[in-house]
Amino acid sequence: MSTIIPFDFRPSTRVIFGENAVGQLGALTKEFGGRRVLLVTDPGILRAGHVERALHSLKKESIQAFVFSDVEENPATRHVENGVQFAKAHAPVDFIIGLGGGSAMDCAKGINFLLTNGGKMEDYWGVDKATKPMLPSIGIPTTAGTGSEAQSFALISQEKTHIKMACGDQKARFRAVILDPNLVKTAPQKVAALAGIDAISHAVESYVCTRRNPISQMLAREAWRLLEQSFEVILKEPENIAAHGNMLLGAHLAGAAIENSMLGAAHACANPLTAAYGIQHGIAVGLMLPHVIRFNSAIVNDAYTGLLETAGISATPQTGGERLIERIVELKNAVNLPQRLRECNVEKQALPELAKAAASQWTGKFNPRPVTEKELLELYEAAF
Repeated sequence: MSTIIPFDFRPSTRVIFGENAVGQLGALTKEFGGRRVLLVTDPGILRAGHVERALHSLKKESIQAFVFSDVEENPATRHVENGVQFAKAHAPVDFIIGLGGGSAMDCAKGINFLLTNGGKMEDYWGVDKATKPMLPSIGIPTTAGTGSEAQSFALISQEKTHIKMACGDQKARFRAVILDPNLVKTAPQKVAALAGIDAISHAVESYVCTRRNPISQMLAREAWRLLEQSFEVILKEPENIAAHGNMLLGAHLAGAAIENSMLGAAHACANPLTAAYGIQHGIAVGLMLPHVIRFNSAIVNDAYTGLLETAGISATPQTGGERLIERIVELKNAVNLPQRLRECNVEKQALPELAKAAASQWTGKFNPRPVTEKELLELYEAAF
C-alpha cells in the first residue's frame, strides 16, 4: 500500500495565458478595483516598449498609473525602500503591478509588504509575518525563468551583506498573472538562456525535495517537459512564438511547484556564489545542479528516471541521475555556459567560506539527501 502524502494546495491566482494577453491588463485591473496603480519595472523593460503597452491598456480603462522603474537585478532593500517612497509620493495607490523578470516582481511584492504593513524587509524574513491586509496585485513576467509570479515569496537581498531574504506571505501573492509569449520573445538570447536554466533547475529540484507531494510533482513534471523540449528551440528559432509560450508556461508551472513544495542544495549553493562573486543566478545554479543531482541520485535515482520519461528520454532506474545530468549539460552547452567554478574566477581557498554560507540557506534544508557544511563543501569541490 502506498503512503499517504499530505498537502495543502491553495490555487487562488488567476492565470491568463496567450499572445497579446497584456492587452487585458486594464480590464483585469479594473475588475479587481484598481484605480491608481503603482507599476514596478526596470529600465530594460521600459526600453523594450512593454511598459508602454501596459500603460495603453490601463489608460483605456481610465486607470491612472505611476511607473517606478528603479529596479536592478537581485533587488536589494534599497530598491524596495525607494519604491515605497515613490508610491507614497503618489498616494493613494490602491493597486500594484509587477512587470518584468523576477527582480521586478519580487520588488513589487516587497513594496507591497512595506507600503501596507510598515517597517523594513527584515521584519518579513520568513513566513506569514505581515499582520495587515496587502494591496491587490498583478504579475506579468517578461522572462521565462524565476516563476516569481506563481509564488508568495519576495526574494530581497540585504544591502550590505547581499544575503537573500525570502519573505513569504499568502497575502503577497498576485491576484492574477498575465503570461504573454510576445513579452518574453524580445529578451536577449543570453537573458532568455539563463532564465531558462533557472526554470529547469526549479522543475528538477522541486520534483525531488523533501516537501514534494502529488500536486507539486505534477506541476514539476509538466514544467520539465515543456522546458526541456523548448529550450533549444528558442535559441535556434528566436521568433518561434509557440516555443516561447511553452517556456513561459513551463517556468510558471515550475514556480507553482516551488510554491507547493520547495527547492534544494543547488539553490543553496548558488546564492552564495551570486552574493560573493556576482555570478548571475542562472549561471550559478547551472554550475551546481549536475553535482547536486549526482549527490542526490543515491536516494532519488528512480524519481530522476521518471522525470526523464516525462520528456520521452529513456533511462533505467539505476541510470536516471546520470542521464539527467547529461541532458542538462547538453542544454548548458547549447549556450556555452561555464561548467566549472574556476571558469568564473572562484578561488579554491574560498570554498569553505562558501560552504558555510550555503549551510545557512534555507532551501538546502529541503534537499532530499541531507546536507551539512561538510557535504556542501564537497559539492563545491566537485564543481570546482
